[in-house]
Formats: sequence, structure tokens, C-alpha cells
Amino acid sequence: MILKLKRTPGIYLVGFMACGKTTIGRRLADELGWAFADMDEDIESQHGCSIAHIFDTRGEDEFRRIETEVLRKRVREVEKGKPLVIALGGGAFAQERNLEMLEENGVTVWLDCPFEVVRERVDGASERPLARDPDVFRELYESRRAAYAKAEYRVEITSDDPATTVAAILKLPIF
Repeated sequence: MILKLKRTPGIYLVGFMACGKTTIGRRLADELGWAFADMDEDIESQHGCSIAHIFDTRGEDEFRRIETEVLRKRVREVEKGKPLVIALGGGAFAQERNLEMLEENGVTVWLDCPFEVVRERVDGASERPLARDPDVFRELYESRRAAYAKAEYRVEITSDDPATTVAAILKLPIF
């Protein structure tokens, strides 16, 4: 395991919505014997409502502020030495302040999933506010790729079997 990961044992899974961050993150955490956290679940639990509700009633800017606050709490756990695999929301890594927070506190891994797969997974999902308009959805996917490419590692999603992706992550030179 690389020194950075020993010092701050955080693995942050980044990527577009529906790329499998939560499913893969849970399995990876189990394999490593680490704890798992899902940022979207943390936000919904702490605020007592869905992310779609926050978007609809408070707007995206307020959601992003909440998201950064919740992420900061998780990063503090990593800084204190708690090994965590964290699934970030699809837009969290596209926020510069979040990227800066993560750079020195663990390792970032981009789960790069083809657009067609993502589109199929979210088709008809009303709980995903940024997926409601197909044209905006495609544009958002393309625009976020540059941000995701700033992750330290990239793992291409080549299968719907999460075990395949977990195995690819475990082969990264961080372990």
C-alpha cells in the first residue's frame, strides 16, 4: 500500500451518476475490511429528505454547499486514520473546492462508464434531477469528464458485474 494511503486511508470513487460508485464502493470496502460511506445517502439521512427534494426546493447551489459540508465531515474521519471507501455524488468531484480537499487525504479513482450504459441505468429515474432532460443530461456527462480525468486513477467500467470493477481497482498500484 502506498504511503499516502497509509497516512490518510481514504479511497474516493468519482464518476458520473449511475456509473456504479455505491455498488462498487460497498464491495470494495468489504474486500478491504474498511468502512463505506455514500455521500448521497449521508446527505439524505442528515437532511431527512431526498436529493431531488433538495434540488427542487433549495436549488443546486445550496445542494452543492451541503454536499461539500458532508464530504468535509467524512474527510475528517479519514484524516484521523479511519479507513473509508467513499462514493461521491456525480457532481461532487467537479467542484474545485472538493477536489482540493481530497487531493491530500487519500486516493481518487474515476469509474469511467460509457454514456450509453449510464443512460440506460437512469432511464425514467425521476429521483435524479439532473437526468430529467436528455439533452442536458448528455451535455452534463460530456462536461464533467474533464473534472473526472483529474482523479489519480481511472478504471473503465467494462462489465455490469461489480466484481470485475472491484478486481480492477484492487490491481491498481496503490495496494
